[in-house]
Amino acid sequence: MQLPVHNHAGEVVDQIEVSDYVFGVPFNNALVHQAMVSQMANARQGTADSKTRGEVAGSTKKLFAQKHTGNARAGSIKSPLRRGGGVVFGPHPRDYRQNLPKKMRRLALRCLLSAKAKDGDLIAIEELNFAEPKTKEMAKILSALGVDSKAMVVTPQSEENVIKSTRNIPGIEIIPAGLLNVVALLNHKKLIITVEALRKADELWGEKPAGVSDAAV
Repeated sequence: MQLPVHNHAGEVVDQIEVSDYVFGVPFNNALVHQAMVSQMANARQGTADSKTRGEVAGSTKKLFAQKHTGNARAGSIKSPLRRGGGVVFGPHPRDYRQNLPKKMRRLALRCLLSAKAKDGDLIAIEELNFAEPKTKEMAKILSALGVDSKAMVVTPQSEENVIKSTRNIPGIEIIPAGLLNVVALLNHKKLIITVEALRKADELWGEKPAGVSDAAV
């Protein structure tokens, strides 16, 4: 399939041929949801912890006599019923990680790239090169491209001047093509991607040559 290529003024100046294997995939809602849940779960630290009554510091002496005090029976200052006591069914360190096969992760990513291309939310641009950081110039380019909501700018590799030109613009995130992921694509409506980054995406997630294993791609 072909995608229009825009210049900094927002005008279509060329067409680029991209792989249907990456940008022409039918959307699989269940797979994308599974990939999103997996990625968000894997980002959790799982370090939350609380002390049970056996871990709380305190005396084991019975607080007062069992009978004739007018109080409810109490045997431990570490009881969950008392302030500073243990926690019942509280959180403890655990691993939230969910393993998702590589083929499923890549297919989910291709589904989202294809959906953005189909809906017109994927905007290809010739290049983004700044001799020095210029937020005003970057804002002008985004305006010319019709970006008025949350958007993600994709470059072939980390570009320091582009990052500095973008970081003060609300709702705009910049990411290298190799770090594209399901959650980032779901969190941004528009995807502005340079021609070189498009080619890199095709190279990373495109159809592998015959005889090459998945591990080598």
